[in-house]
Amino acid sequence: RQRVLDIPAGNGLLAAQLRQDRHDVVCADINREKPDYVVADLNARLPFPDADFDTVLCLEGIEHVLDPQALIGELCRITRPGGRIILSTPNIQNVYSRLQFLCTGFYYQYGPWMCRQLAPGELRDRGHIAPLTYLQMRYHFARHGARVARVDGDKWKRKVLIPLLLPAILLGRLWSTRLQKSEPEANPAECAEVLAHMNSSALLFSRSIILTFEKL
Repeated sequence: RQRVLDIPAGNGLLAAQLRQDRHDVVCADINREKPDYVVADLNARLPFPDADFDTVLCLEGIEHVLDPQALIGELCRITRPGGRIILSTPNIQNVYSRLQFLCTGFYYQYGPWMCRQLAPGELRDRGHIAPLTYLQMRYHFARHGARVARVDGDKWKRKVLIPLLLPAILLGRLWSTRLQKSEPEANPAECAEVLAHMNSSALLFSRSIILTFEKL
């Protein structure tokens, strides 16, 4: 049994499942989908005290905010030491997204039609405005005292293209390993973990990346 925050909670289906598993779940969102929702803006300070939750879920939310670094700080602030933050976001590093960026200049799920300008003070979803890489999220969570515990992904994107992209994947592995060896100040253990995550099937093929961070 854990005290869990689901933000943004959306339609509440995930929270309902967690409550069936006897967890104490708080739902927060800018919408008022359910009467028990806490109104919270991901672009502002979250209305919860420090170290309030055992687990914080932020699924498909961080890509909608103006300042992802500030949100990461807030997610870490409200998580107790030893607790977890589970975050998902569109995976701009999968091989399909890399191919799309090469050809179009924008990442998968970040086309120019997927964001909107809002009037000052308008409290509404801005769409996909903040593409984030694994390395960016790892760095900013570490700044706020959280380490990567797991890297997962959801369904694979454009599996039919995998055989065509295998040469590029293999070249990328060799290239990144060579770059790491040429850096005298690189931490071998940390580099090994980073490259293992970067070359994992979750990061290379999944539509969304799912990262679990542990608050230290």
